[in-house]
Amino acid sequence: MGKGKRKVPGLNQSSTADISFILLIFFLVTTSMDTDSGLSRRLPEWDPDAVEQEMKIKERNVMTVQVNKNNEIFVKNGVINRVIEISELKDIAKEFIANPDDNINLPIHEEYDIEGYGVVVTTVKHVISLQTDRTTNYEIYFQVQHELSKAYTELRDAWARKTYGKKFSECDETEQSVVKGVYSNKISEAEPKQYGTAQ
Repeated sequence: MGKGKRKVPGLNQSSTADISFILLIFFLVTTSMDTDSGLSRRLPEWDPDAVEQEMKIKERNVMTVQVNKNNEIFVKNGVINRVIEISELKDIAKEFIANPDDNINLPIHEEYDIEGYGVVVTTVKHVISLQTDRTTNYEIYFQVQHELSKAYTELRDAWARKTYGKKFSECDETEQSVVKGVYSNKISEAEPKQYGTAQ
């Protein structure tokens, strides 16, 4: 009579879940949790005049360019608040970026330290906010981008000629870095939305 195969008894795992649960409870109870109590600081007193002044400063540093579903270009900054033609955009942007007449409604001139050159006075905190509609024509979108880029290019060329006696494209890498510091490209693109007609 041959020997039958002997079954190897399996491990009893019925208590494994219980043991895991007990260990979890143990570690939760015995582990100390560090809680940040924060920093003790005394906040300055509320000054509504200072807040209003800060809001005005921020508003004057931003130019909004909206292109709606009808491909109309709406520009809003401290000076302009209307629908414009594409041919007007470059000059409007140049005036906003450089603020040559130090207009109180356009970006503030501030001292800015550029590595490799020194301190210059420029509108370092200006921002152009470009907003398009989901149905904006691509051709109009690219034209707007092109005009805004031309504004920066012309301002950089003018500053390079004045400072280095040559066009921006003829400057070496260090000089170009300095010029870009003076007129940094600050075009911020928002996610396309449904704007409808120009406001």
